[in-house]
Amino acid sequence: MKILLTGAAGFIGFHTTKVLLDRGDEVIGLDNLNAYYDVTLKEARLAQLLPRNGFHFIKASLEDRAAIDRLFAEYKPQRVIHLAAQAGVRFSLTNPHEYLDSNIIGFLHILEGCRHNNVEHLVYASSSSVYGANTSLPFSVHQNIDHPLSLYAATKKANELMAHTYAHLYRLPVTGLRFFTVYGPWGRPDMSMFLFTDKIIKGEPIDVFNHGHHARDFTFIDDIVQGVVRATDKVATPNPAWSGDQPDPATSSAPYRLYNIGNHSPVQLMDYIACIEKAVGKTATKNMLPMQPGDVPTTFADIEDLKADIGFEPKTPIEEGVKRFVAWYRDYYRR
Repeated sequence: MKILLTGAAGFIGFHTTKVLLDRGDEVIGLDNLNAYYDVTLKEARLAQLLPRNGFHFIKASLEDRAAIDRLFAEYKPQRVIHLAAQAGVRFSLTNPHEYLDSNIIGFLHILEGCRHNNVEHLVYASSSSVYGANTSLPFSVHQNIDHPLSLYAATKKANELMAHTYAHLYRLPVTGLRFFTVYGPWGRPDMSMFLFTDKIIKGEPIDVFNHGHHARDFTFIDDIVQGVVRATDKVATPNPAWSGDQPDPATSSAPYRLYNIGNHSPVQLMDYIACIEKAVGKTATKNMLPMQPGDVPTTFADIEDLKADIGFEPKTPIEEGVKRFVAWYRDYYRR
């Protein structure tokens, strides 16, 4: 297939592009290489993709409407995997305009491109952060998500609403994927796995928020990618049993679907740190701190819909995933 993938130089985008190219798809990779985190890491990922047959790179921003229009008109992708976004819960507390520009206006441009160019299926990245103040575990796509705790989470919920509108009005098949704490080789430097590993190796103290009483559904990158690719292959369809009298948030009478992609096995933060310490071979100095604004204490994915509809569930244990990340980190940074 010919697939437009946004965020191709990003963590998930890079790994997904490799898998798509390996199976023979043509990938048009879009990225603006912004400086939210180390651009040299993005360039190193991109350097592995550029020589590959079937890969075309376009440097442009989602909010550049003319550039997005040209991209769709020139390449006519059959399917779109939209992973680009302004990421980060904490960054959204101090830079809110970045999130509206990229995650709302940018997503509108992608939706319009799909609508006017007969795209067969749009798969887009949502986030477990949409569950917000919900404390009913495990988090289910059939639950209400009306209480986001950060602007980042609010923009991701807005994406789901916008996608449903286009599915309803224009019968555009759309699938939203709520990712749960993704980690692994080539991971983002602003994520805890990278931060902890980097500081422990350097002998610097790590910040442990909520005094270590967090639990996260850490999901290894290879599992995330398999979920993305399988969801892309399975075009969203209407739910014939959907009723407006008892509306199910995860499906619709339109071709609209939502799935959690998580390891469905939350790990306590202190156990997670212990895994990193073991893989690194050093004990961390821990700076215990209170909960941060916009954060949630626990995430836990209900993935029954993913298993039933896509036929897939993540399975990489945290010990194996951490070991593979630390091995990559030491190799990449020569530490």
